[in-house]
Order: sequence, then C-alpha cells, then structure tokens
Amino acid sequence: MNLEYFLEYMASKKEIIAGSEIHQYMHLLALEAQKITAKINTSYLSKKELINLMEQLTSTKIDESFSLFPPFYTDCGKNIHIGKNVFFNSGVKIQDQGGVFIDDGVLIGHNVVLATLDHSLNPNKRHNMLPSPIKIGKNVWIGANATICKGVTIGDGAIIAAGAVVTKDVAKNTLVGGVPAKFIKNLEEE
Repeated sequence: MNLEYFLEYMASKKEIIAGSEIHQYMHLLALEAQKITAKINTSYLSKKELINLMEQLTSTKIDESFSLFPPFYTDCGKNIHIGKNVFFNSGVKIQDQGGVFIDDGVLIGHNVVLATLDHSLNPNKRHNMLPSPIKIGKNVWIGANATICKGVTIGDGAIIAAGAVVTKDVAKNTLVGGVPAKFIKNLEEE
C-alpha cells in the first residue's frame, strides 16, 4: 500500500471495507496527521514554519498566501488541496480521505467541518465507509460552525451561512443557510 494507490482508491469512490488494507492505511495516515497537527496546535509558529508543516501534512506545495489560526484538525491530510489566498479560522476540522479541493480566495470560518466520508447505511456493514470529494470554488466564504458533507460542490463566490449543514451542491454567487442548507438569495457581483 502506498499514498498514490490510496488517493486513486479514494477518487474511485469505492466502498472502504472495515479492516481492509486500505482502511488500515487510513489509520496510519491518521497517526501521521495527529503528529503534525499537534505541532501546529501546541506552539507558536512563524508563517514559514506553518507553511512547512502544512506541506508535510498534505504532501503538496502550499502557497505563501495561505493563513491559518490554530487549532486545526484533520484525520488524514494527504487529500487536502489548497489554492492561493486561503484562510482557515480556528477550529477548522477536515476529514479529507475522499478529497477536499479548496480554490483561491476561500475563507473558512471558526469550527467549520468538511466531511468526505459516510458510513454504510446497512447496519451489517456500518463500519464500512463511502468516500466522495468536496469541491469549494473561488472566493467562497463558509461561515462559522457550518458543515459541508461528502460529495458537495460549492460554486465560485457562494456564501455558506453560519451553522448551515450543506448536503447538496451550491450554485455560484448564491447564499445558502439552514439545516439542511437551502437557497436564500443570489449575490450581486460588483
């Protein structure tokens, strides 16, 4: 098992069988993520040190414009993809096994949850998981305490109201809110 195979498997959206080799590899990645996020969350870091740790966590290049207020949590890290001028406020939690793609200019508020896995609805397979990516477009603002569920795409310029639970795609330049999140209004571009 290696990271490349793991990421390909997650992109396939195939069921993750509890106890399988892929499931066990997820646990190894979670342990690595815990080590790195512990460093992020328990000491003062310069911007350069923070970027370095995020690059270790994601195994990707992170632009110098990225900013994060700790604490930050993830149980994988290797399937987070971050654009330029992205900001994570304190308490952001990302379950990224299924893939989280964050485009340029995104603002993510306090205690936002991005969750790319669901458990099987079949009670006899409840420990199995189903991955699906979250895609966040350019200049999206996700308000505090919102939850974005697996498989959701958020269009460019959209706003997710504080406390919303987003279970369906969000059109560009719209405001959604509520539980589950529903369309509130179109946003004007100036």
